[in-house]
Amino acid sequence: MTAKNIDKEQFQELLKDSKPLLIDFWAPWCSYCRRISPAYDKIAEQYADLLTVAKINIDEEAHLAETERIEVIPVLVLYKDGKAIGSITAPESKAAIDLFIQKSVEKSGGFDE
Repeated sequence: MTAKNIDKEQFQELLKDSKPLLIDFWAPWCSYCRRISPAYDKIAEQYADLLTVAKINIDEEAHLAETERIEVIPVLVLYKDGKAIGSITAPESKAAIDLFIQKSVEKSGGFDE
């Protein structure tokens, strides 16, 4: 399972969902974004039951990136109950993404199951 690219409207709908949302803000010209993509896809597969995992291309959704104050990419932002609860910039591995998710969700009260 791979993380799918979404647009502003899809993002707004997913924020309303009870499931936490992990977004990778990226761009096709960003070599590090492309390098971390396979690890991000594994995260999408691993957390499929607990999280919605998606990507937003900042070139296609520049206004959304600006609204979300995205200044550096790649950046992963975790949302819960419609609000950002944590972010990690340029994670170096799948393990780093795992740790970020676990710590952020733990701080916010855990996964809603």
